Amino acid sequence: MGEHALLLLSGLVLDWFIGDPARLWQRLPHPVVGFGKLIDILDSAFNGDCDAPATAMRKGSLTISLLIIAAIVMGLILNWLNSYLGGFGSVVEVLVIWVFLAQKNLLDHVGDVAKGLREDGLEGGRSAVSLIVGRDPQMLDESGVCKAAIESLAENFCDGVVAPAFWYLVFGLPGLFAYKMINTADSMIAHKNQRYRYFGKTTAQIDDLANWLPARLSAVLISAGGLLVFGVKSGLAAISTALRDSGLHRSPNAGWPEAAMAGACGFALGGPRLYRDEKISQAFINGAGKRNLTSGAIAIAQQVFSYACFCLWGSVMVWFVVNWVTIY
Repeated sequence: MGEHALLLLSGLVLDWFIGDPARLWQRLPHPVVGFGKLIDILDSAFNGDCDAPATAMRKGSLTISLLIIAAIVMGLILNWLNSYLGGFGSVVEVLVIWVFLAQKNLLDHVGDVAKGLREDGLEGGRSAVSLIVGRDPQMLDESGVCKAAIESLAENFCDGVVAPAFWYLVFGLPGLFAYKMINTADSMIAHKNQRYRYFGKTTAQIDDLANWLPARLSAVLISAGGLLVFGVKSGLAAISTALRDSGLHRSPNAGWPEAAMAGACGFALGGPRLYRDEKISQAFINGAGKRNLTSGAIAIAQQVFSYACFCLWGSVMVWFVVNWVTIY
C-alpha cells in the first residue's frame, strides 16, 4: 500500500495539472470507452426484452459478475507486464491512474457552466450544464442551473476522485479497474426504466456498495475543504449537514458529499427536479441555506472542492509516510 500511495499521489498531481486532454482521446480510445463497449456487448447478449423479472435479474447478475472479473483480469495482466518494466512500469501505472481520475475535468466542466451564465446568460448556462447532468435543462432557472452544477461537482468528487483513489490504494490496478467498470456499468445499465429495471438491479446494488465508504470519506474531505477555505464554522456545518440531511437524497451515497458541500458553502441543494424521463420529489438539503444562487456560488463550491482535493493528497501522503515508517 505504501508504493500504491506514492503512485496514487503522483497520479493525482498529474491529473490536477493536465486533466483529460481531448486531443489525446481524439486519437486514442479512452479506457472507459472500451469498458462501455464491453458492457454494450454483454447487454445485447443477455438482456432480453421479454425476460421475466427473475430471469432478467439473474442475467444482469451474471453480466456484472463477468464485467468485474474481466476488469480484475485486465488489472492483473497490467500488473504482470509492469513487473517486467522496472521503473518504466511505475510510470505506466501512474499514467493509468491519471486517466481514471477527474479532478481538473470536474472543475473545468462546472467552470464552463459559470462562464456560460456570465457570457451568454441563462441559455449559455443551460447549454453548459446539459453536458454534465441528466435533468431537463430547459426547466432550470439560473439558480437551478447553479445548483445542478454544484451537485454534480459534489457527487462526482466521490465517483470521479475519491472512490477510484480509494480502491486503487487498497487493491492496486485490479481494484481501480473493477471500480471503474462497476461505475461505468451503473451509468449504462442500471436505469429504472423498462429495459433495465431488473436487469440492472444487481449492478446498482454493487455500485452502491462500492461507493458506500468513499462517499462518506468524500463528505469528510469536503468538510476539511470548507474548514480550510471558510474556517471552523463552515467545516462543522458541512459535517453536521452531512449527518443530518444525507438521507434526504434518493441515493444512499450521493447525499453525503452533496450535503457536506451544501453545509460548507451555506447553500440549499437538492429539492424537486425534473429529469428527461422522471420527476423527482425531494426535500431540500440544508433547507435553511441560500436558495437563489448565481454563478458566484459555483466559484465558491469550486474553492471547497479544490481544497478537498488537496486534503485527499495530504491523506495519501500521510498514508505513505505511515507505511514507510512501519516498514523501516
